[in-house]
Amino acid sequence: MLVDSHCHINFPDLAARMPEVLANMAANGVSHAMVIGVSRPKYPEVLALAEAHANLFATVGIHPDDPEAEEFSEDELVAHAAHPKVVGIGETGLDYHWCQGDLAWQHERFAVHIRAARRAGLPLVIHTRSSAADTVRMMREHGADQAGGVMHCFTEDWATARAALDLGFHISLSGIVTFKNAAVVKEVAQKVPLDRLLVETDSPYLAPVPFRGKTNEPAYVKHVAEHIAELRGLSFEAVAAATSDNYFRLFSKAQRVAGQG
Repeated sequence: MLVDSHCHINFPDLAARMPEVLANMAANGVSHAMVIGVSRPKYPEVLALAEAHANLFATVGIHPDDPEAEEFSEDELVAHAAHPKVVGIGETGLDYHWCQGDLAWQHERFAVHIRAARRAGLPLVIHTRSSAADTVRMMREHGADQAGGVMHCFTEDWATARAALDLGFHISLSGIVTFKNAAVVKEVAQKVPLDRLLVETDSPYLAPVPFRGKTNEPAYVKHVAEHIAELRGLSFEAVAAATSDNYFRLFSKAQRVAGQG
């Protein structure tokens, strides 16, 4: 059994062939997946997928890369978090790659999500790009450790991973770990405690080797787990079992589906 802990299968490239995407998951031993909320207009799509399929779960949040995005208020996030298939808050965080200048709006959006996660008692799904120091600082200042969560699609160095781990967070690795030039991510993959590790696709983006450059999908998370197993000198089965157990322990509202691994 494997869990894709972060995907965007509501995006057009995958939504248009949903039966195939779900069949490919099953054929590759990917028993569950989490569909991530990134905007208010798209949230109904995310929730509808989770409601329609027992082995899919949802999060609610606003991605940090759009200054014009229509916000959820803190109270709205908490209200949506009460839905039985909503198991986390996010994707949230900081992104200084796509956004520059006065980013007070981005910091406030992140703080709102942290407060909502604390109130709702759900884990955070955190995005950080070119913003590691401020992301960790805000996590500390706003009490993100009281909610816990995961640093998704992790691409930072071991020092940043260690800081997140010290706050009780998990580290999730995507197909980037399979890329030849991803030495920093490979080091993190070897050092993260096995009981704090998750795997993801971030599909339709970042397809792992041997599908790099193609449309990614949850079935391909198998290749992420296989590469991590090789890096750590472990069996694929050990990594698959550990990362799946970690997912269900962290996102405790998510329930394993009978017959799905």
